[in-house]
Amino acid sequence: MQDTTTVPRSLAERRRETLARLATERDVWVATAHPDHGPHQVPLWFLWDGRAVWVCTSATSATVRNVREDPRVRLSLPDSFDVVLLQGTARWFTDREVPADAADAFAGKFAWDPRAAERPYVYLRIEPTVVRAWRGTPELRGRVIMREGAWLE
Repeated sequence: MQDTTTVPRSLAERRRETLARLATERDVWVATAHPDHGPHQVPLWFLWDGRAVWVCTSATSATVRNVREDPRVRLSLPDSFDVVLLQGTARWFTDREVPADAADAFAGKFAWDPRAAERPYVYLRIEPTVVRAWRGTPELRGRVIMREGAWLE
């Protein structure tokens, strides 16, 4: 059995470790909702550019349809003990409109370029407005590390 005892991290430690995970991890759960069809959640590859999360998905996906109706998005890294949750508003870009630096970085990270795919893809850019991070029950208090788009000090 794994020991899950934790000593609560400082706000600075949570922020530093969250930024490190955003820079290095591959997958994020993306949650959207459609006013008529309800919630939708899907795992996608992601890129952190230092300010925002970029994901890419089929232009015909439920995620894209939902974002066009309601751009509010919630994201979560796939670890139920070392939790990182982000929420923000998505902006979407076709594979022809996406800024080249973002698309090039995405292609570089995953060795796959959606701009070269047969079917059309859409890139979503989500700049977080709220970030929560905690590791186990001892860190539930103080889990908000970004509020209104600003990292807490």
